[in-house]
Amino acid sequence: MDHTPLEPGRLSPAAQKALAPGPTRMMAARGLVPLARPGELLSVLYQLAQDADGTIAIAARATADGLPEKVVLGALADADVDPRVLDWIAPRCARVAALHDALVTSPSVGDPTIVALAAAGDARAVDLIADNEQRMLRCPAIIAAMYTNPRARMSTVDRAVELAVRNHVRVDGIAAWDELARVITSAGGAASSAEDDAAFHQAMSAVSAVDDAHLVQGDAEAVQLGADGELIPQAAPQVDEKVPINKLSIPAKMRLAALGNGFARSVLIRDPVKMVAIAAIKAPGVTDVEASRFAGNAGLCDDVVRYIASKREWTRLYSVKLSLVMNPKAPITAVASFLPHLRDKDLRNVMKSKGVPSAVAAQARKLVAQRTGVAGGKK
Repeated sequence: MDHTPLEPGRLSPAAQKALAPGPTRMMAARGLVPLARPGELLSVLYQLAQDADGTIAIAARATADGLPEKVVLGALADADVDPRVLDWIAPRCARVAALHDALVTSPSVGDPTIVALAAAGDARAVDLIADNEQRMLRCPAIIAAMYTNPRARMSTVDRAVELAVRNHVRVDGIAAWDELARVITSAGGAASSAEDDAAFHQAMSAVSAVDDAHLVQGDAEAVQLGADGELIPQAAPQVDEKVPINKLSIPAKMRLAALGNGFARSVLIRDPVKMVAIAAIKAPGVTDVEASRFAGNAGLCDDVVRYIASKREWTRLYSVKLSLVMNPKAPITAVASFLPHLRDKDLRNVMKSKGVPSAVAAQARKLVAQRTGVAGGKK
């Protein structure tokens, strides 16, 4: 939320007097000007914290940070306080449970403030935010913030997602929303338990401890193809039995795919449940290196390969084009558009490959013939 100056005309006469030019401004910044309501004091401090005089601004911020909890609670209960003021004081409130709870339930707090609190709060804080179903439906970004907060309980997130699905509200901040909504609908609703919460957080902790640098970093153009142009089978990553990925519910696996590291994605993209695999490839953390590796993996489900082929930011990479062409699961229409961009050597490998569809091999042969002027692509 933008912390722009308040409109003076909307402040009380006492607050306007405290903000008038002169020595009173510094007194107000130090909290020494008597004001009838805590909300007036907080509004004055907010306005002075943006003062052109740096000394006044620093004093106002220090006073606000040191206000007694009772005063802040009074300001949070004031329906006339501007949402920008409450957003400004929110970091202070987030550090104290009583202030956080009062802020979340304040009649004046704005949705952007709640989104920020949902993204950064602990499990208890997120639970309280989730109690306001009307606000979540009005501002789906709150649900997305909960979903991407690793400290939020799986059970709380499931209920929030189910609420949105049940009310036909789309949460754009969740990359695999369509798949997640389909899972919730087919399952007849969310049913996470305390055991599910524990399993999810245990899995998050375990996968985060695994070094995934070799999976997500490096040269994205280093295609996983052999010298003859054939795909090199990729072994599934070894998962320690202490990492309870297989014990997670489908929604929990999808959330782990979205929040976990490259190791988690490399495991979940092979999950037998298609929705989980799609959630892994749609995860916001997927790198070009991962996309290049996954593009050439014929063991992945068709929808994952199809999704990679539809992403312009990945198909601009030569390695991804080549891997998709060599992958028999890639859509023929996409492959046909990639073939003309391949180098002669790679086109010849495609032409000779027994792993690609005959139509792809034939098109490669035709392109080689056109480039060399020799029928059949032979020299």
